[in-house]
Amino acid sequence: METTNFKRIKHGFFPEIVNREMRISSPQTFSRHFSSSQVIVEKIDLYGKLNGHEGCVNTVEFNFNGDILVSGSDDKHVMLWNWATKTKTLCYASGHLDNIFQARIMPLTDDKRIITSSADGQVRLGEILDNGQVKTGRLGKHQGRVHSLAVEPGSPHIFFSCGEEGLVQHYDLRCGSALKLFHCFSFKETNSPPLNIRLNAIIIDPRNPNYFAIGGSDEYARVYDIRRYQSDGSNVSDEHVNLFCPRHLFHSNHVHITGLAYSKASELLVSYNDELIYLFQENMGLGPSPLSLESETQLRNEEPQVYAGHRNSRTVKGVSFFGPKDEYVMSGSDCGHIFIWRKKGAKLVRVMVGDRRIVNHLEPHPCMPFLATCGFDKDVKLWAPMAGDAPALPENLKKITESNRQNREDQSPATLAPDVIMHVVRLQRRQMFEYVERRYSRPDLESDEEDGDEDYISGLTNDITFSEEYPGELTAVNDFSLPERSQLGKLVFAYRMNAYGYSKYYFFHLDSATIYKQFSIIISVVGWHGARRKAKSGPYSQLCGICRSCRDNKCQYDTHNQVRPRRDPSNQINHGGA
Repeated sequence: METTNFKRIKHGFFPEIVNREMRISSPQTFSRHFSSSQVIVEKIDLYGKLNGHEGCVNTVEFNFNGDILVSGSDDKHVMLWNWATKTKTLCYASGHLDNIFQARIMPLTDDKRIITSSADGQVRLGEILDNGQVKTGRLGKHQGRVHSLAVEPGSPHIFFSCGEEGLVQHYDLRCGSALKLFHCFSFKETNSPPLNIRLNAIIIDPRNPNYFAIGGSDEYARVYDIRRYQSDGSNVSDEHVNLFCPRHLFHSNHVHITGLAYSKASELLVSYNDELIYLFQENMGLGPSPLSLESETQLRNEEPQVYAGHRNSRTVKGVSFFGPKDEYVMSGSDCGHIFIWRKKGAKLVRVMVGDRRIVNHLEPHPCMPFLATCGFDKDVKLWAPMAGDAPALPENLKKITESNRQNREDQSPATLAPDVIMHVVRLQRRQMFEYVERRYSRPDLESDEEDGDEDYISGLTNDITFSEEYPGELTAVNDFSLPERSQLGKLVFAYRMNAYGYSKYYFFHLDSATIYKQFSIIISVVGWHGARRKAKSGPYSQLCGICRSCRDNKCQYDTHNQVRPRRDPSNQINHGGA
């Protein structure tokens, strides 16, 4: 008992009870401190489940007052719940043609208007009529999946959407149509045209709703000012006012943003795919463009707070604040756990199992220390402070976090120097020759050399050219023509081999000629072109990828349905064999 009291005093909870009983503090102050107490957060556990969906639940949100919960699922239905009694109050077909990714109740509409977005690219509105029926209609359309909607705080009419084609749209329900604001593009560092950023998240600053932030398929969280865009849609340029990115991720190409959240103090929380979570203060911005930054300016910037232990890789996960003054940060994880950290200091205070596979979305209650979560399971889980002796952190926490860290690092590409790549390729060549000598007879291989063509296996020594734009990196091979070069981008590595009687060309992009840390295979092939020297019949033909020998008759495994005339009938392989 003494230990428990000491712990409460340490966290500032027990003195608040004394102050309330002595009427030193107001009930509002006590309620706020009670909700943010670490003792209460450590006691959060499973309160109940809401069953009814027939597919994975992708989104949950409380209404403005916190008494109604809305959910959307892969079953394309929207459900409203009285979470306190764990009962479903309404279910309707959204009209979407694919999985629902977001569902939001518009504030100050008596919970009668619900907006949704989906993998079909549509943004739709559901209006609950007086007779209990629901009228649905399309408000806007994107050319890709729409993962996120952002409702202007306190507005029953205004919200934003962002799609995978990079388009941001503005909606006013009084007009009933969408206004295209701009397409988000990557930063132009070379002569190549900028690329569309596939957007995953959009969020509005609650302290100043004129600002909103977006994040997607690069490392930068961009902040925009809606006042720079005209109501008639005449200004469609990508004009952000600030950027946020951790220093070590500048100009990286292997991370992207999956979730964003603003605190009540305009702090920006950014969750990266297969990276960590970062908290940025307002003064940590990089300005309107990272290309104009000088190294001294970058070094002066304060580093953001980092939250680690989880893993965000397999899905588009959200990230949230928790507590009456956003005292905590929480996120789901690929390991199926819910992670809650103290915002200040990033101390991990609560870890609990939230799904059998993956926890995707967490929604805090607007007033009380409750939250709702969803993931791959077909239910919505409710969490609240519960009496019990379960530890706040599991006994195998170290194993969980270490496994997440190891999996994250194993999947992180490591860019290698050209000489290291060549060394690995030579090892690959040696292993391939040994495999060929074991499995195939030498006369069969020599029969393939009668065409007079040279056999190349990673024959790059005399054909490598170096780019002046990217010094010291492999950029091209000159022994063949590549009409698709403009599509594939800058090449760093290519080779062909003829050991099986046909040629393979492997093309590696400048940003993708990387090797996993196991140094076992070369990854991220941008394009593969399997081709055969021209046969007398005309076009290039590819030999069977399974039997390697069908040359005179059509093979059931030959996807191209074009085969090369057979030279040695005695070398036929039985397709029906094991």
